[in-house]
Amino acid sequence: MNIIEVKNVTKKFDDKIIVDSLTLNVKQGETIGIVGRNGSGKTVLLKMICGLYIPTSGNITINSNKSNAEKLGVLIDSNFLSDETGFYNLKLLSQLGVKIKEDKIYEILNLVGLDPYNKTKYKNYSMGMKQKLKLANALMYDSEILILDEPFNGLDKDSVNHFRNIILQYKKQKKTILLTSHNYEDIKLLCDKIYEMDKGILKEVDDYEEK
Repeated sequence: MNIIEVKNVTKKFDDKIIVDSLTLNVKQGETIGIVGRNGSGKTVLLKMICGLYIPTSGNITINSNKSNAEKLGVLIDSNFLSDETGFYNLKLLSQLGVKIKEDKIYEILNLVGLDPYNKTKYKNYSMGMKQKLKLANALMYDSEILILDEPFNGLDKDSVNHFRNIILQYKKQKKTILLTSHNYEDIKLLCDKIYEMDKGILKEVDDYEEK
């Protein structure tokens, strides 16, 4: 069963085509990897799937729901309050949609390697800490679908290995995962299918060679 269906989707900004007549079907429980250079259209595609951008033409459905109203676990852009702690930021976000109990927020912060009691403000976080908080925000809803744009950016080697293992555990739980990565090992280890995007055009590849 297809849980994500992208049918003949085009996205233009002014007269520039960013995503060009793209079709993608993702089955429930699949982990799909999308590779491509910066500016290839990967992030724009993910934003349309999440409902952050509206396609110029074509249709996107999530579980046959054209409104994309279902709660997704999303790591694309995150607007955190710079003068608040990681815990407070997640607590505030959890109150805007699906309500998350504080115990769950403590649990997910510990899972990603952040101290939930740390009083450091977000603006003083390292790049790695900021990325971990973005991952925590994506994971805390325990969604059936995860949309992860470059989830390992800014993480050290140990953290990358830790998050790969988390994603592998989600795969075992039959979560549906759509991710982008510039890293060859991420794609090979985690993904059931690999697609390459170039100038807004998506094609499936049998193997991905690091370029």
